Amino acid sequence: MAISKPASLRSECLSFPEVLAQGIALIAPTMTAALIIPLTFSNAGSGTWLTYVFATLMLLFVAFNLNQFASRSTSAGSMYLYTGRGLGPLGSALSGWCLVWAYLFIGTAGLTGFSISADQLLGLVGLHIPSVVLFAICAGASWFCAYKNVQLSSILMMLLEGLSVALILLLAIVVLFHVGVVDRSQLSLQGASFSGLSLGVVVCIFSLVGFEAPTAFGEEAKNPLRTIPRAVVCSLLLTGLFFVIVSYAEVAGLGNHDPSLAKATAPLNDLADLMQLGLLKAPISLGAMTSFFSLALSCLSAGSRILYPMGQHGLFHKALGNAHHRNRTPHIAVNFLAALMFAVPTLMTLFGVAVADAFGYVGTLGAFGFLAAYFLISIAAPVYLYRKGWLRLGHIFLAVMAVLFLLVPTIGSVYPVPSYPINLLPYLFLGYFAVGAAWFLTLFKRRPSVVTEIRQDFEVASQEPAFHVLTHR
Repeated sequence: MAISKPASLRSECLSFPEVLAQGIALIAPTMTAALIIPLTFSNAGSGTWLTYVFATLMLLFVAFNLNQFASRSTSAGSMYLYTGRGLGPLGSALSGWCLVWAYLFIGTAGLTGFSISADQLLGLVGLHIPSVVLFAICAGASWFCAYKNVQLSSILMMLLEGLSVALILLLAIVVLFHVGVVDRSQLSLQGASFSGLSLGVVVCIFSLVGFEAPTAFGEEAKNPLRTIPRAVVCSLLLTGLFFVIVSYAEVAGLGNHDPSLAKATAPLNDLADLMQLGLLKAPISLGAMTSFFSLALSCLSAGSRILYPMGQHGLFHKALGNAHHRNRTPHIAVNFLAALMFAVPTLMTLFGVAVADAFGYVGTLGAFGFLAAYFLISIAAPVYLYRKGWLRLGHIFLAVMAVLFLLVPTIGSVYPVPSYPINLLPYLFLGYFAVGAAWFLTLFKRRPSVVTEIRQDFEVASQEPAFHVLTHR
């Protein structure tokens, strides 16, 4: 009897729009418009729009460093392997460790946001469903799509998020037409302070993290050395511009309203009422609900593709590195991550944490994971280029700027000291990071073969023909 070969992921099946959809869905523009802009406004005030400009610029420097790798080599779970090409197996392992944390908690934010939006939508017709049931619906539907077909997932996310963004932009245009495009208080940053703006940038990171998601689909993207770098930058620029426009419109419409934007739990619905567009409330709430579903699905898809190579390398259980023979998806990793994503908000709810509070907590925790991964990739890029003999002064500039910009939200998350329990969250992540470092160092010492397997993946990628064509052109 012939021994069947282990299944692999479906190669070259995702077009540029489908890869772009992964990044935009994970950023989840509707999530920011529906829940995060009020939180940013409570810190940055009239400078809310400026914090999104700054955050987008900051992460563009990270994207440029990331694309030093994405334009030269690619594979499943690319960002995890990219970091290792500069910082070695330990850097690779720590990057993957941080990304798994990030995708888990941002995906959990998708579940909690889905519950909040669904509750608002159902409330319009006088219905209420327990939040745990809504968690199960969102997690189950996300699991099915991620388990069955990555193309189905991408197309679905692109359609759902596109519809939602179109409705929100329509509302923003109506608001700006009604109150006037020129808002002098915002343009002059009236009442804004440096400390408030820096805290606002911390919140903006929660809005924009996830632009790197396309790199996780390196094995499945068509023409990945071109598609993935373009998708990384485009997802960041498009969503950054959207956030600047919508935050400006929300502050213009509700900044001086009673209650103010800082206290709004459904700012888009409030704006619709204010503009006498009550008919938009139901489709906007539906759009928000589907956007949060897209966020959960994107995190599940991208996160499972980080677990997949880590399982193959022996950093986690080997079963996580298996692909489904028919669906060609990392089904074991999808199952594992979907179960965790459902368990986290369910346990928080059972222990009495309000769903809205849970959304803020898990989103902040997930943002710390992304910040750490962004620091690692920004440091890894010039080291990698130096080893290859390709380092130029411009590369050093990009890396230094990325690190300096990333220090703003990092410092802002601990000083001034946030209120309880937010002040504990950075240290919870630091504990997780330390556990991972200790575990991987111990694993490498006990099983040197793990280091060898990771290094072999680096070498295989560097021998791809496309790699040489692109870097020696």
